[in-house]
Amino acid sequence: MQTIYMDNNATTKVDPDVLNEMMPYLTDLYGNPSSMHRFGGQVGSKVAEARLRVANLLGCDPDEIIFTACGTESDNTAIRSALRAQPNKKHIITTRVEHPAILSLCKHLEKREGYTVTFLSVDESGNLNMEEFKKALRDDTAIVSVMWANNETGVIFPVEEMAAICQERKVIFHTDAVQAVGKVPIDLSRTPIDMLSLSGHKLHAPKGIGALFVRKRLPYRPFMIGGHQERGRRAGTENTPAVIALGKACELAGLHIQDENTRVKALRDKLESGLLETVPHSRLNGDKEKRLPNTSNISFGYIEGEAILLMLDQLGICASSGSACTSGSLEPSHVLRAMGVPYNFAHGSIRFSLSRYNTEQEVDFVIENLPKVIENLRELSPFSADGDDGASCATPRVTE
Repeated sequence: MQTIYMDNNATTKVDPDVLNEMMPYLTDLYGNPSSMHRFGGQVGSKVAEARLRVANLLGCDPDEIIFTACGTESDNTAIRSALRAQPNKKHIITTRVEHPAILSLCKHLEKREGYTVTFLSVDESGNLNMEEFKKALRDDTAIVSVMWANNETGVIFPVEEMAAICQERKVIFHTDAVQAVGKVPIDLSRTPIDMLSLSGHKLHAPKGIGALFVRKRLPYRPFMIGGHQERGRRAGTENTPAVIALGKACELAGLHIQDENTRVKALRDKLESGLLETVPHSRLNGDKEKRLPNTSNISFGYIEGEAILLMLDQLGICASSGSACTSGSLEPSHVLRAMGVPYNFAHGSIRFSLSRYNTEQEVDFVIENLPKVIENLRELSPFSADGDDGASCATPRVTE
C-alpha cells in the first residue's frame, strides 16, 4: 500500500541531500568540534558553515545563532532568559493558541513562579486583535512571545508589526517560528524581532536539532550551564551531525521557498476546494489568505476526527486531528476552542499539511476517497446534521 504523507506540520521527511551531508559526521569524521587538533578542527569548520547557512535563511549574523536540541528548548530558553535578565519585570504576553512549548511554560510561570500572563484572544478566523495587544503592554512586561504561524490552522500572525511596537515600548519580543521557517520569507535584518525559535524536523532535517536566534546586544542568560560551547550561551557538546544537517536543510529551504508558495500552495488549494465542495457540512478553520501555503484545517461536522484518521490510515493516508481528544477526554483542540469553532465541528477537524514531496496524484486520491469515508462514518454516527453548519450542538440520530 502506498503511503500518502500529509502531516508535515508534525514532522517532515529528511531530505536525501541532508542525509548525505550529515552521514560522514556519524562515521569517519567523528571528531569533537571543540578539539584543538586538525581532526576535530575540520568538524568545527563544518559547524561554522552550518551556522552561516541557518543565518542566511533568516537574514541575520551567524553569531546570532545558537544551536539547541529542539524548538521547545529554544522557546524555553528565550522566555527564561528574558525573565532572568529583567528580574523586576513580572508580566508576560502570549496568545491562547500557542504551541504547548510556550503555553505550558507560561501557565507554569503563572502558577508556580509568581508571574502574570496575558493570553491574547483570537477571532473566528484565528487572527489577533492588535488593539487588545497594545492595551496589554505594561511597564513591567518582560517579554512578548507570539508564534509566527499557528501549527494547527497555519494562520500567520503580524509578528513584525508586533515586534516594532515592542521595540518602541522597550519590551523584548520573541517568536516561535517553528512552522514558518522555510515556508514564508524571513529577513531578521529588516525587523526588530529580538529572538526567534526554529526546529530542524519541520524543514526536512532530522529530529533533535533546533536553533535560537538572539539579536546582538540583547541581554541574554543561558538556559544550560557548563562548558564553553556556543560561545558560552548553550553548554554541552554539539550534536554535530544534526547541526550540519540543519545547515543543509536551511540552505535547501531557501532554494525551495518559491516552490512552497506556488506549487505546494496550489496543491493545498486543490485539496481544500475538492473536499469542501464534495463533503456536506464541512468548513475551513482559519483565515483563508493569511496562512501558511501548505496548511489546511477542515472540520467535518457530526463525526469524530479520530475515527476519520483511523479510516484514512487504512487507505495509507497520514494526516492529523485538529482535536486534542485522547482516551477518556472529550475536549477538542485549544486552538479551535479559542476560535469559537462549534463543538460538533471542532471534534471532526483534520489538519492536512503538505510538503514539496507531495504530488497532484496524492491530492486526487484523497479527494476521491475521503468523501466516502465521511459518508460512511456519518451513517454510523449517533448524531445527524440539523442543516445548520454553525450549530453549537448536534441533534441525536433516532434509530429504531
